[in-house]
Amino acid sequence: MSDHDGEQRKPTVWEVVQSVLAGALGVQTNEARKRDFKSGSPMPYIIGGVIFTVVLIVVLVVVVNVVLSSAGV
Repeated sequence: MSDHDGEQRKPTVWEVVQSVLAGALGVQTNEARKRDFKSGSPMPYIIGGVIFTVVLIVVLVVVVNVVLSSAGV
């Protein structure tokens, strides 16, 4: 990375999305984990995690309702 070791910077939206998805799947690389912890504030990752969780629940509810309605239940 082009950042110096002690320098903190805000993570990009893409970095947050990648970290949240990798964290949800449990496949985060050590380099990405270090980058995430150097960013300073955990708030983007918390917000990303909450959004991911809400979207996942909504998608699951929709899928279950579609399957149940197509089964005639």
